[in-house]
Amino acid sequence: MNLAPHLPALQVVVPLMAAPLTVLLRRRSLAFAVAVAATWLALAISVQLWLRVEATGPISYAIGNWAAPWGIEYRVDRLSALVLVLVSGIAAVVLPYSRASIEAEVPHQQHYLFYTMFLLCLTGLLGITITGDAFNIFVFLEVSSLSTYVLVALGRDRRALVASYQYLIMGTIGATFIVIGIGLLYLMTGTLNLADMGRRIAAVQHTRPVLAALAFLTVGISLKLALFPLHQWLPNAYAFAPSAVAAFLAATATKVAVYVLLRFYFSVFGNSQVFGRLPMQEVMLLLALAGMFAASLIAVFQTDLKRLFAYSSVGQIGYIILGLSFGSATGLTATIVHLVNHGITKGAIFLLLGCVALVMGGTSLARVQGLGRRMPWTSFGIVVCGLSLIGVPGTAGFVSKWYLLLAALEKGQWWLVFLIVLSSLLAVAYVWRFVEVAYFREPRKDIDQAVGLPWSMGVPAALLVVATVYFGLDRSLTAGSAAQAAALLIGGAR
Repeated sequence: MNLAPHLPALQVVVPLMAAPLTVLLRRRSLAFAVAVAATWLALAISVQLWLRVEATGPISYAIGNWAAPWGIEYRVDRLSALVLVLVSGIAAVVLPYSRASIEAEVPHQQHYLFYTMFLLCLTGLLGITITGDAFNIFVFLEVSSLSTYVLVALGRDRRALVASYQYLIMGTIGATFIVIGIGLLYLMTGTLNLADMGRRIAAVQHTRPVLAALAFLTVGISLKLALFPLHQWLPNAYAFAPSAVAAFLAATATKVAVYVLLRFYFSVFGNSQVFGRLPMQEVMLLLALAGMFAASLIAVFQTDLKRLFAYSSVGQIGYIILGLSFGSATGLTATIVHLVNHGITKGAIFLLLGCVALVMGGTSLARVQGLGRRMPWTSFGIVVCGLSLIGVPGTAGFVSKWYLLLAALEKGQWWLVFLIVLSSLLAVAYVWRFVEVAYFREPRKDIDQAVGLPWSMGVPAALLVVATVYFGLDRSLTAGSAAQAAALLIGGAR
Protein backbone atom coordinates (compact mmCIF):
# COMPACT_ATOMS: atom_id res chain seq x y z
CA MET A 1 0.00 0.00 0.00
CA ASN A 2 1.37 3.41 -1.00
CA LEU A 3 1.09 5.71 2.03
CA ALA A 4 2.84 8.70 0.42
CA PRO A 5 -0.40 10.40 -0.74
CA HIS A 6 -1.82 10.10 2.80
CA LEU A 7 1.11 11.66 4.67
CA PRO A 8 -0.88 14.82 5.57
CA ALA A 9 -3.49 12.70 7.36
CA LEU A 10 -0.86 10.48 8.97
CA GLN A 11 0.86 13.58 10.36
CA VAL A 12 -2.06 13.93 12.76
CA VAL A 13 -3.29 10.34 12.97
CA VAL A 14 0.02 8.79 14.15
CA PRO A 15 0.35 10.71 17.47
CA LEU A 16 -3.45 10.70 17.92
CA MET A 17 -3.66 6.89 17.75
CA ALA A 18 -0.55 6.43 19.88
CA ALA A 19 -2.01 8.50 22.75
CA PRO A 20 -4.76 6.05 23.87
CA LEU A 21 -2.35 3.15 23.27
CA THR A 22 -0.07 4.50 26.01
CA VAL A 23 -3.05 4.45 28.39
CA LEU A 24 -3.89 0.86 27.52
CA LEU A 25 -0.27 -0.28 27.98
CA ARG A 26 0.09 1.66 31.27
CA ARG A 27 3.64 0.39 31.87
CA ARG A 28 6.11 3.27 31.86
CA SER A 29 8.66 1.62 29.60
CA LEU A 30 6.12 0.53 27.00
CA ALA A 31 4.34 3.88 27.03
CA PHE A 32 7.69 5.63 26.55
CA ALA A 33 8.60 3.37 23.61
CA VAL A 34 5.28 4.01 21.88
CA ALA A 35 5.53 7.78 22.44
CA VAL A 36 9.09 7.96 21.08
CA ALA A 37 8.17 5.89 18.03
CA ALA A 38 5.16 8.11 17.33
CA THR A 39 7.07 11.39 17.68
CA TRP A 40 9.98 10.24 15.53
CA LEU A 41 7.56 8.98 12.90
CA ALA A 42 5.76 12.34 13.02
CA LEU A 43 9.12 14.06 12.45
CA ALA A 44 9.88 11.80 9.47
CA ILE A 45 6.47 12.60 7.98
CA SER A 46 6.89 16.37 8.45
CA VAL A 47 10.32 16.27 6.81
CA GLN A 48 8.87 14.34 3.86
CA LEU A 49 6.06 16.88 3.53
CA TRP A 50 8.55 19.74 3.65
CA LEU A 51 10.67 18.14 0.91
CA ARG A 52 7.59 17.56 -1.27
CA VAL A 53 6.48 21.17 -0.85
CA GLU A 54 9.96 22.38 -1.78
CA ALA A 55 9.92 20.18 -4.88
CA THR A 56 6.34 20.42 -6.15
CA GLY A 57 4.59 23.25 -4.30
CA PRO A 58 1.65 23.27 -1.83
CA ILE A 59 -0.09 20.00 -0.97
CA SER A 60 -3.88 19.76 -0.62
CA TYR A 61 -5.41 16.68 1.01
CA ALA A 62 -9.19 16.20 1.11
CA ILE A 63 -10.40 14.35 4.21
CA GLY A 64 -12.79 11.56 3.20
CA ASN A 65 -12.41 12.55 -0.48
CA TRP A 66 -14.75 15.51 0.07
CA ALA A 67 -13.15 18.23 -1.99
CA ALA A 68 -12.58 21.69 -0.53
CA PRO A 69 -14.30 23.95 0.31
CA TRP A 70 -17.19 21.56 1.09
CA GLY A 71 -15.00 19.05 2.87
CA ILE A 72 -12.21 19.46 5.40
CA GLU A 73 -8.89 20.19 3.74
CA TYR A 74 -5.39 19.60 5.07
CA ARG A 75 -3.05 22.00 3.33
CA VAL A 76 0.74 22.14 3.50
CA ASP A 77 2.63 25.11 2.05
CA ARG A 78 6.08 26.52 2.79
CA LEU A 79 5.03 28.18 6.04
CA SER A 80 3.06 25.27 7.48
CA ALA A 81 5.75 22.78 6.40
CA LEU A 82 8.39 24.78 8.29
CA VAL A 83 6.26 24.94 11.45
CA LEU A 84 5.46 21.21 11.19
CA VAL A 85 9.18 20.41 11.13
CA LEU A 86 9.79 22.72 14.11
CA VAL A 87 7.00 21.21 16.25
CA SER A 88 7.72 17.56 15.46
CA GLY A 89 11.49 18.12 15.67
CA ILE A 90 11.27 19.67 19.13
CA ALA A 91 8.97 16.84 20.25
CA ALA A 92 11.41 14.22 18.94
CA VAL A 93 14.20 15.84 20.99
CA VAL A 94 12.22 16.54 24.16
CA LEU A 95 10.58 13.13 24.57
CA PRO A 96 13.81 11.08 25.03
CA TYR A 97 14.94 13.79 27.46
CA SER A 98 11.71 13.51 29.43
CA ARG A 99 12.19 9.91 30.58
CA ALA A 100 14.94 10.76 33.07
CA SER A 101 13.60 14.25 33.72
CA ILE A 102 10.15 13.20 34.92
CA GLU A 103 11.65 10.61 37.29
CA ALA A 104 12.38 13.47 39.65
CA GLU A 105 9.42 15.69 38.80
CA VAL A 106 6.35 13.48 38.16
CA PRO A 107 5.00 10.66 40.39
CA HIS A 108 5.80 7.24 38.88
CA GLN A 109 2.17 6.18 38.64
CA GLN A 110 1.47 9.17 36.38
CA HIS A 111 4.29 8.64 33.88
CA TYR A 112 2.13 6.87 31.31
CA LEU A 113 -0.38 9.71 31.58
CA PHE A 114 2.42 12.16 30.91
CA TYR A 115 3.18 10.42 27.60
CA THR A 116 -0.52 10.34 26.74
CA MET A 117 -0.95 14.06 27.30
CA PHE A 118 2.30 14.83 25.50
CA LEU A 119 1.10 12.97 22.41
CA LEU A 120 -2.30 14.68 22.51
CA CYS A 121 -0.61 18.06 22.81
CA LEU A 122 1.60 17.19 19.84
CA THR A 123 -1.49 16.06 17.90
CA GLY A 124 -3.23 19.36 18.54
CA LEU A 125 -0.25 21.50 17.55
CA LEU A 126 0.35 19.52 14.35
CA GLY A 127 -3.37 19.62 13.53
CA ILE A 128 -3.55 23.40 13.99
CA THR A 129 -0.62 23.81 11.61
CA ILE A 130 -1.76 21.46 8.85
CA THR A 131 -5.50 22.07 8.66
CA GLY A 132 -6.99 24.44 6.12
CA ASP A 133 -10.31 24.64 7.97
CA ALA A 134 -11.02 27.44 10.45
CA PHE A 135 -13.22 25.39 12.78
CA ASN A 136 -10.66 22.57 12.82
CA ILE A 137 -8.11 25.13 14.03
CA PHE A 138 -10.36 25.71 17.04
CA VAL A 139 -10.85 21.97 17.62
CA PHE A 140 -7.14 21.18 17.50
CA LEU A 141 -6.45 24.26 19.62
CA GLU A 142 -8.67 22.80 22.33
CA VAL A 143 -6.99 19.39 22.04
CA SER A 144 -3.57 20.93 22.56
CA SER A 145 -4.77 23.32 25.28
CA LEU A 146 -6.59 20.75 27.42
CA SER A 147 -3.63 18.38 27.35
CA THR A 148 -1.28 21.27 28.15
CA TYR A 149 -3.27 22.16 31.28
CA VAL A 150 -2.77 18.59 32.53
CA LEU A 151 0.93 18.56 31.64
CA VAL A 152 1.53 21.77 33.58
CA ALA A 153 -0.40 20.43 36.58
CA LEU A 154 1.78 17.29 36.74
CA GLY A 155 4.59 19.23 38.42
CA ARG A 156 5.36 18.21 42.02
CA ASP A 157 5.24 21.82 43.23
CA ARG A 158 1.72 22.66 44.40
CA ARG A 159 2.05 25.98 42.60
CA ALA A 160 1.87 24.00 39.37
CA LEU A 161 -1.85 23.48 40.04
CA VAL A 162 -2.37 27.22 40.44
CA ALA A 163 -0.38 27.86 37.25
CA SER A 164 -2.44 25.28 35.39
CA TYR A 165 -5.70 26.79 36.64
CA GLN A 166 -4.60 30.28 35.66
CA TYR A 167 -3.60 28.99 32.23
CA LEU A 168 -6.97 27.22 31.91
CA ILE A 169 -8.95 30.37 32.69
CA MET A 170 -7.03 32.61 30.32
CA GLY A 171 -6.80 29.91 27.66
CA THR A 172 -10.55 29.37 27.80
CA ILE A 173 -11.19 33.09 27.37
CA GLY A 174 -8.84 33.10 24.39
CA ALA A 175 -10.51 30.06 22.82
CA THR A 176 -13.94 31.66 23.31
CA PHE A 177 -12.83 34.80 21.50
CA ILE A 178 -11.38 32.72 18.68
CA VAL A 179 -14.53 30.65 18.14
CA ILE A 180 -16.67 33.82 18.17
CA GLY A 181 -14.41 35.33 15.51
CA ILE A 182 -14.60 32.18 13.39
CA GLY A 183 -18.38 32.12 13.79
CA LEU A 184 -18.69 35.72 12.58
CA LEU A 185 -16.54 34.96 9.55
CA TYR A 186 -18.66 31.92 8.73
CA LEU A 187 -21.80 34.02 9.11
CA MET A 188 -20.54 36.55 6.57
CA THR A 189 -18.74 34.26 4.08
CA GLY A 190 -20.67 30.98 4.32
CA THR A 191 -17.49 28.89 4.43
CA LEU A 192 -14.96 27.57 6.93
CA ASN A 193 -12.20 26.80 4.43
CA LEU A 194 -9.48 29.40 4.97
CA ALA A 195 -8.57 29.79 1.29
CA ASP A 196 -12.22 30.05 0.26
CA MET A 197 -12.90 32.46 3.13
CA GLY A 198 -10.04 34.64 1.91
CA ARG A 199 -11.59 34.79 -1.58
CA ARG A 200 -15.09 35.61 -0.34
CA ILE A 201 -14.26 38.16 2.33
CA ALA A 202 -13.64 40.97 -0.16
CA ALA A 203 -17.38 41.12 -0.87
CA VAL A 204 -18.23 41.76 2.80
CA GLN A 205 -15.12 43.62 3.91
CA HIS A 206 -17.00 46.78 4.93
CA THR A 207 -19.42 45.03 7.29
CA ARG A 208 -19.20 45.35 11.06
CA PRO A 209 -19.21 41.57 11.74
CA VAL A 210 -15.98 41.21 9.73
CA LEU A 211 -14.35 44.00 11.73
CA ALA A 212 -15.59 42.39 14.94
CA ALA A 213 -14.22 39.02 13.78
CA LEU A 214 -10.79 40.56 13.28
CA ALA A 215 -10.92 42.05 16.77
CA PHE A 216 -12.07 38.81 18.44
CA LEU A 217 -9.45 36.72 16.62
CA THR A 218 -6.67 39.18 17.39
CA VAL A 219 -7.41 39.22 21.13
CA GLY A 220 -8.05 35.48 21.36
CA ILE A 221 -4.91 34.47 19.50
CA SER A 222 -2.86 37.08 21.37
CA LEU A 223 -3.87 35.39 24.61
CA LYS A 224 -2.63 32.07 23.25
CA LEU A 225 0.68 33.47 22.06
CA ALA A 226 1.20 35.48 25.27
CA LEU A 227 1.46 38.88 23.64
CA PHE A 228 2.07 41.58 26.26
CA PRO A 229 -0.04 42.42 28.29
CA LEU A 230 -2.02 39.19 27.78
CA HIS A 231 0.89 37.06 28.99
CA GLN A 232 -0.02 36.54 32.65
CA TRP A 233 -0.43 32.77 32.32
CA LEU A 234 3.02 32.16 30.83
CA PRO A 235 5.60 32.85 33.62
CA ASN A 236 4.01 30.52 36.17
CA ALA A 237 3.25 27.83 33.58
CA TYR A 238 6.88 27.72 32.47
CA ALA A 239 8.30 28.02 35.99
CA PHE A 240 6.29 25.30 37.73
CA ALA A 241 5.61 22.80 34.94
CA PRO A 242 7.93 19.77 34.63
CA SER A 243 11.13 20.76 32.81
CA ALA A 244 10.34 18.72 29.70
CA VAL A 245 6.89 20.33 29.49
CA ALA A 246 8.31 23.84 29.89
CA ALA A 247 10.84 23.17 27.13
CA PHE A 248 8.23 21.79 24.75
CA LEU A 249 5.74 24.60 25.37
CA ALA A 250 8.35 27.35 25.16
CA ALA A 251 9.57 26.02 21.82
CA THR A 252 6.24 25.21 20.16
CA ALA A 253 2.94 26.35 21.71
CA THR A 254 3.32 30.11 21.37
CA LYS A 255 4.99 29.65 17.97
CA VAL A 256 1.99 27.74 16.61
CA ALA A 257 -0.26 30.54 17.92
CA VAL A 258 1.84 33.04 15.96
CA TYR A 259 1.36 30.82 12.90
CA VAL A 260 -2.43 30.97 13.38
CA LEU A 261 -2.28 34.77 13.61
CA LEU A 262 -0.27 34.93 10.37
CA ARG A 263 -2.68 32.56 8.68
CA PHE A 264 -5.78 34.59 9.52
CA TYR A 265 -4.15 37.97 8.91
CA PHE A 266 -2.68 37.21 5.51
CA SER A 267 -4.59 34.22 4.11
CA VAL A 268 -8.04 35.46 5.17
CA PHE A 269 -8.09 39.20 5.92
CA GLY A 270 -5.21 40.01 3.59
CA ASN A 271 -7.48 39.94 0.53
CA SER A 272 -9.70 42.67 1.92
CA GLN A 273 -9.32 46.30 2.94
CA VAL A 274 -10.05 45.53 6.60
CA PHE A 275 -6.56 46.49 7.73
CA GLY A 276 -6.95 49.83 6.01
CA ARG A 277 -9.93 50.66 8.21
CA LEU A 278 -8.30 49.65 11.49
CA PRO A 279 -4.89 50.73 12.83
CA MET A 280 -3.74 47.12 13.32
CA GLN A 281 -0.12 47.71 12.34
CA GLU A 282 0.20 50.62 14.78
CA VAL A 283 -1.44 48.64 17.60
CA MET A 284 0.80 45.62 17.00
CA LEU A 285 3.87 47.86 16.90
CA LEU A 286 3.04 49.44 20.26
CA LEU A 287 2.28 46.09 21.92
CA ALA A 288 5.45 44.55 20.49
CA LEU A 289 7.61 47.38 21.83
CA ALA A 290 5.87 47.24 25.21
CA GLY A 291 6.60 43.50 25.44
CA MET A 292 10.20 43.90 24.32
CA PHE A 293 10.98 46.44 27.03
CA ALA A 294 8.59 45.69 29.91
CA ALA A 295 8.99 41.90 29.93
CA SER A 296 12.77 42.09 29.49
CA LEU A 297 12.99 44.61 32.33
CA ILE A 298 10.92 42.34 34.59
CA ALA A 299 13.20 39.43 33.68
CA VAL A 300 16.21 41.34 35.01
CA PHE A 301 14.74 41.32 38.53
CA GLN A 302 13.73 37.63 38.73
CA THR A 303 15.43 35.39 41.29
CA ASP A 304 14.65 32.09 39.56
CA LEU A 305 16.13 31.16 36.18
CA LYS A 306 12.94 29.56 34.89
CA ARG A 307 10.90 32.67 35.60
CA LEU A 308 13.69 34.85 34.24
CA PHE A 309 13.68 33.07 30.89
CA ALA A 310 9.88 32.83 30.93
CA TYR A 311 9.64 36.62 30.98
CA SER A 312 12.36 36.63 28.35
CA SER A 313 9.98 34.62 26.15
CA VAL A 314 7.35 37.35 26.44
CA GLY A 315 9.94 39.89 25.35
CA GLN A 316 11.06 37.70 22.43
CA ILE A 317 7.43 37.32 21.32
CA GLY A 318 7.49 41.10 21.07
CA TYR A 319 10.23 40.82 18.44
CA ILE A 320 8.15 38.28 16.53
CA ILE A 321 5.11 40.56 16.48
CA LEU A 322 7.29 43.56 15.64
CA GLY A 323 8.21 41.92 12.34
CA LEU A 324 4.53 41.35 11.58
CA SER A 325 3.70 45.01 12.27
CA PHE A 326 5.91 46.19 9.38
CA GLY A 327 3.56 44.54 6.86
CA SER A 328 6.49 43.96 4.49
CA ALA A 329 8.18 40.86 3.09
CA THR A 330 11.35 41.58 5.09
CA GLY A 331 9.39 42.11 8.29
CA LEU A 332 7.44 38.89 7.78
CA THR A 333 10.70 37.07 7.08
CA ALA A 334 11.99 38.34 10.43
CA THR A 335 8.79 37.11 12.14
CA ILE A 336 8.97 33.63 10.63
CA VAL A 337 12.70 33.14 11.07
CA HIS A 338 12.52 34.32 14.71
CA LEU A 339 9.57 32.00 15.27
CA VAL A 340 11.88 29.10 14.38
CA ASN A 341 15.13 30.40 15.88
CA HIS A 342 13.58 31.42 19.18
CA GLY A 343 11.79 28.07 19.39
CA ILE A 344 15.09 26.23 19.10
CA THR A 345 16.95 28.57 21.44
CA LYS A 346 14.33 28.65 24.18
CA GLY A 347 13.79 24.89 23.92
CA ALA A 348 17.53 24.44 24.52
CA ILE A 349 17.49 26.80 27.51
CA PHE A 350 14.66 25.02 29.30
CA LEU A 351 16.18 21.60 28.64
CA LEU A 352 19.43 22.87 30.16
CA LEU A 353 17.54 24.34 33.12
CA GLY A 354 15.96 20.91 33.65
CA CYS A 355 19.49 19.50 33.88
CA VAL A 356 20.37 22.21 36.41
CA ALA A 357 17.25 21.50 38.47
CA LEU A 358 18.06 17.78 38.64
CA VAL A 359 21.68 18.23 39.76
CA MET A 360 21.38 21.38 41.87
CA GLY A 361 17.94 20.72 43.32
CA GLY A 362 16.37 23.86 41.82
CA THR A 363 16.92 26.78 39.48
CA SER A 364 16.92 29.73 41.88
CA LEU A 365 19.91 32.03 41.55
CA ALA A 366 20.87 31.17 45.13
CA ARG A 367 21.16 27.46 44.28
CA VAL A 368 23.12 27.85 41.05
CA GLN A 369 26.03 29.77 42.56
CA GLY A 370 29.26 28.50 41.05
CA LEU A 371 27.40 26.45 38.44
CA GLY A 372 30.16 27.16 35.94
CA ARG A 373 32.50 24.92 37.96
CA ARG A 374 29.98 22.24 38.91
CA MET A 375 28.33 21.92 35.46
CA PRO A 376 30.68 23.66 33.00
CA TRP A 377 29.15 22.35 29.77
CA THR A 378 25.60 23.06 30.90
CA SER A 379 26.56 26.58 31.96
CA PHE A 380 28.34 27.14 28.65
CA GLY A 381 25.21 26.01 26.79
CA ILE A 382 23.02 28.46 28.71
CA VAL A 383 25.47 31.28 27.92
CA VAL A 384 25.48 30.40 24.21
CA CYS A 385 21.67 30.43 24.12
CA GLY A 386 21.68 33.67 26.10
CA LEU A 387 23.90 35.21 23.43
CA SER A 388 21.31 34.11 20.87
CA LEU A 389 18.58 35.92 22.82
CA ILE A 390 20.76 39.03 22.78
CA GLY A 391 21.39 38.66 19.05
CA VAL A 392 25.16 38.18 19.00
CA PRO A 393 26.61 37.28 15.55
CA GLY A 394 27.20 33.56 15.13
CA THR A 395 23.95 32.61 16.85
CA ALA A 396 20.44 32.04 15.51
CA GLY A 397 19.08 35.12 17.28
CA PHE A 398 21.37 37.40 15.30
CA VAL A 399 19.76 36.33 12.01
CA SER A 400 16.31 37.26 13.32
CA LYS A 401 17.33 40.66 14.60
CA TRP A 402 19.27 41.40 11.43
CA TYR A 403 16.09 40.99 9.39
CA LEU A 404 14.20 43.16 11.89
CA LEU A 405 16.79 45.90 11.48
CA LEU A 406 16.57 45.59 7.68
CA ALA A 407 12.77 45.86 7.84
CA ALA A 408 13.02 49.01 9.98
CA LEU A 409 15.58 50.54 7.62
CA GLU A 410 13.35 49.77 4.62
CA LYS A 411 10.67 51.89 6.27
CA GLY A 412 13.18 54.62 7.11
CA GLN A 413 12.41 54.20 10.83
CA TRP A 414 15.80 54.89 12.38
CA TRP A 415 14.22 55.41 15.77
CA LEU A 416 12.99 51.83 15.66
CA VAL A 417 16.49 50.58 14.86
CA PHE A 418 17.65 52.37 18.01
CA LEU A 419 14.88 50.75 20.09
CA ILE A 420 15.68 47.25 18.80
CA VAL A 421 19.32 47.69 19.79
CA LEU A 422 18.37 49.25 23.13
CA SER A 423 16.02 46.37 23.98
CA SER A 424 18.85 43.92 23.24
CA LEU A 425 20.84 45.61 26.01
CA LEU A 426 18.12 44.53 28.46
CA ALA A 427 18.71 40.96 27.27
CA VAL A 428 22.39 41.51 28.06
CA ALA A 429 21.37 42.52 31.59
CA TYR A 430 19.32 39.41 32.40
CA VAL A 431 21.77 37.02 30.74
CA TRP A 432 24.55 38.66 32.73
CA ARG A 433 22.70 37.86 35.95
CA PHE A 434 23.20 34.17 35.21
CA VAL A 435 26.83 34.68 34.15
CA GLU A 436 27.62 36.60 37.33
CA VAL A 437 26.10 33.97 39.61
CA ALA A 438 27.44 30.95 37.73
CA TYR A 439 31.00 32.13 37.10
CA PHE A 440 31.84 34.77 39.69
CA ARG A 441 30.52 33.21 42.89
CA GLU A 442 31.77 30.30 44.94
CA PRO A 443 29.85 27.00 44.60
CA ARG A 444 27.52 26.13 47.45
CA LYS A 445 28.78 23.51 49.88
CA ASP A 446 25.38 22.08 50.78
CA ILE A 447 24.56 20.71 47.30
CA ASP A 448 24.73 16.91 46.92
CA GLN A 449 27.85 16.30 44.84
CA ALA A 450 26.86 12.71 44.04
CA VAL A 451 23.98 13.58 41.70
CA GLY A 452 25.05 13.09 38.09
CA LEU A 453 23.46 14.12 34.83
CA PRO A 454 22.03 11.27 32.71
CA TRP A 455 23.24 11.24 29.11
CA SER A 456 19.62 10.96 27.97
CA MET A 457 19.10 14.51 29.24
CA GLY A 458 22.46 15.97 28.26
CA VAL A 459 22.46 14.83 24.63
CA PRO A 460 19.05 16.30 23.60
CA ALA A 461 19.93 19.62 25.26
CA ALA A 462 23.30 19.65 23.49
CA LEU A 463 21.60 19.00 20.12
CA LEU A 464 19.48 22.13 20.45
CA VAL A 465 22.46 24.22 21.59
CA VAL A 466 24.38 23.06 18.51
CA ALA A 467 21.34 23.89 16.36
CA THR A 468 21.28 27.40 17.89
CA VAL A 469 24.83 27.97 16.68
CA TYR A 470 24.42 26.15 13.36
CA PHE A 471 21.42 28.19 12.26
CA GLY A 472 23.31 31.32 13.21
CA LEU A 473 26.17 30.37 10.89
CA ASP A 474 24.11 28.84 8.06
CA ARG A 475 20.89 30.75 7.51
CA SER A 476 20.01 29.17 4.16
CA LEU A 477 17.50 26.72 5.62
CA THR A 478 15.67 28.90 8.15
CA ALA A 479 15.96 32.36 6.59
CA GLY A 480 15.64 30.98 3.06
CA SER A 481 12.43 29.09 3.86
CA ALA A 482 11.12 32.04 5.88
CA ALA A 483 11.72 34.46 2.99
CA GLN A 484 9.87 32.19 0.56
CA ALA A 485 6.97 31.76 2.99
CA ALA A 486 6.82 35.51 3.61
CA ALA A 487 6.73 36.25 -0.12
CA LEU A 488 3.80 33.85 -0.57
CA LEU A 489 1.91 35.40 2.37
CA ILE A 490 2.44 38.92 1.07
CA GLY A 491 1.52 37.83 -2.46
CA GLY A 492 -1.66 36.18 -1.21
CA ALA A 493 -2.57 39.30 0.71
CA ARG A 494 -2.47 41.28 -2.48
